[in-house]
Parts: sequence; structure tokens; C-alpha cells
Amino acid sequence: MPEHYRRLAILLGALTALGPLGIDMYLPAFPAMGADLGASPAAIQRTLAVFLLGMAAGQLVYGPLSDRLGRRLPLFVGMGVYTLASIGCAVASSADALVWLRLAQALGGCVGVVVARAVVRDLCDERGAVRMMSMLMLAMGAAPILAPMLGGWMLAALGWRAIFWFLAIYGVLALVVMQAWLPESLPPERRRQDNFGAVLLVYLSLLKDRRFLAHALAGALPMAGLFAYLVGSPHLLMQVHGLGPVEYGMAFGGNAFGLILASQVISRLVRRQAPSKLLVITLSLLATASVGVLLAVASGALLPLLAAFFLFLAFMGSVLPLSTALAMAPMGRMAGSASALMGTLQFGVGAVVGAVLGAFGGTSALAMGGAIALAGLGGLTAHLALRRTV
Repeated sequence: MPEHYRRLAILLGALTALGPLGIDMYLPAFPAMGADLGASPAAIQRTLAVFLLGMAAGQLVYGPLSDRLGRRLPLFVGMGVYTLASIGCAVASSADALVWLRLAQALGGCVGVVVARAVVRDLCDERGAVRMMSMLMLAMGAAPILAPMLGGWMLAALGWRAIFWFLAIYGVLALVVMQAWLPESLPPERRRQDNFGAVLLVYLSLLKDRRFLAHALAGALPMAGLFAYLVGSPHLLMQVHGLGPVEYGMAFGGNAFGLILASQVISRLVRRQAPSKLLVITLSLLATASVGVLLAVASGALLPLLAAFFLFLAFMGSVLPLSTALAMAPMGRMAGSASALMGTLQFGVGAVVGAVLGAFGGTSALAMGGAIALAGLGGLTAHLALRRTV
């Protein structure tokens, strides 16, 4: 892959990392935030669930806009909103205010996810897209590894508000780097000029496309398990198993290393094996690992639990670039809308899982384990069922 593509992959990975950073970095601060704001664990959980909801809903807007206006303009608008909302989160005085500000933060930050996938589709063929997406996974994979540890250190040294000040600075730097390095990948002659009704018809056609759904759900349903892990792991690992914020960050980062490792293995395997075949294999392994998480949670032992989390995230690192590239490959001028719908499916199921686990007060380990198992099995089942009908 040419050097300028590698640089572009790092930049797009940094934009895609807005989601993981907005989620992972403040997880170790949940107990401290609750104490400072006088809020229950369930109230703090809602700041995560509403973030996932905003990430899901906002993408439906940015996708068609990026197909109509190009990739850069919507990206700059969204990043501006993200930065301002991050500042608001840093000075929030109540859990209720923080919920609304987190929603605004997500509605801005989700643009990075949409545009990154659309740019990859603009520039790459199917196999090239898998390799590029794997490089994005490498760049954005640093976020789950570093974010909880950095968040834990900031929490210990400066308090939880410093985490959101960091995210605001990240947004400013992203705007500067985008202005300097991010090209416009969608020339005017390839842009769509759809009105609102036409946009709805595009989304409807995508929902009727069984090939697209087979690959989109292969990534979206397992993401429900990933979000269950994000929502439930702070209580399970810190308050049940007794890990401190920094220890939790290190455990979280160690698990995320598996995601990076697997994504790079897949980028090499795809040169010799068909991406569709690899997707079925990795989905099967992910489903097995998801059941392993449920069994490890039921056992009550820490080491098997960490091992099961590691394997689950590792196979997520294989499934995501494969399912994304295969879903986006035939999209052409609908790349932005297709990327948006994929993101909405992924974060939408995450928001539902977050709300369900929040109904348990965020403290039910078995509910989390069950959600992960159902997500892994659901992704494999949906993909195989839809694939047979294509």
C-alpha cells in the first residue's frame, strides 16, 4: 500500500477513534463521576447509553450529506459540534446536564465514523478496502488500549473533568490536521443531489438488499456484545473483582490488543483467501468466544473471564474490517448512506443493550454475559440465513 495511503489510514483511524475515545476513556471514572455529581450508577450508565444513541442517529444525517456535499464539509461541521460539546461535558454540574451534552458530543463525533468508511470506499476496491480497514483498526485500536489507562491516570491526577478537556483538545487537533492532510475523495461529478424523499428511498433500498444486510448485520449484531462489555465491565472488573481504575485500564487495554492483532492478521490472510470465506470462519470463532464469556462470567473467576474477553475482542477485530468492506464494496455513489446505515445499526443495537443493562442498574454480570453470547450467536446466524437467500 502506498505511503500516502498509510498516512490517510492513520488519519481516518484517528477520526474513527472518536467513538472509542468518547466511550472508553471515561469508563474508569464512573464511580468518581457518580460521587461528584451525586448520581446513581444507573444515571452515569445513561451518559453512555445516550452517547451510543447519538452515534446511531447522527450517522443517518451525515451519510446522505456526505454523498451530496462531499466528505470534508460535513466532517468539519460535526467535529466542531463534538469539540464544543466536549467542553460542555467538562464543566457539567449535574448528571442530567451531562446526559444532554453527551448526546450532542455523539451527534458531532459520529461524522468521523461515516466519512472514514465512505472515503475508503471512494478510494479502494474490495480487497484493498479490507486492508485499509485493517489499518484503520490498527490506528483506532490504540484508543481502547490507551484510553482507559490514560483516563485512569487523569482521574487519579486531575479528576474526571480532565478527561473531557482532553477530548476537546483532541477535537481541535483533528480539525487542524484534517485541514492540512485530508483530501476531498468525492469529486462534484460523483455527488448525489437527492431530496429528502430520495434519501429515504436510498435507505429503503439498502434495507431490502439482502447482500448488504448479510454483511452489515454480521458486524452490527456482534457490536451489541462489544457494547455490553463496555457498559458492564467497569462494575464487574472494578467493583466485583476489585481492580482499581489504573488496573482496569490495563486489563481493558490488554483485551483491546487482541482486536489490533487479529485485524492485522486478517489484512494478510485476505491476500490469499476470499474475504467472504474468512468472514464465515471468523464469525464462527467469535460466536464460540462469546459463549465462552458467558461461561466465564458464571464461573466467577477473574483469569478465565479476562481470557474470554481477550478472545471475543480479538475475533471482533477480524469480523469488523471484513464485514465492513464486503458491505461497502458494491455501494458506489451510495457509499455515504451505506456507511451511515451500517453505523446506525451498530450503535443502535449498542444503545438498546446499554438501556437494557442500565435497567439492571449496570450491575448484572450474567445479563452482560448473556447479551454478549446472544450477540455473537446472532451475528453468525443472521449472516448465514441472509447469505443463503442471496
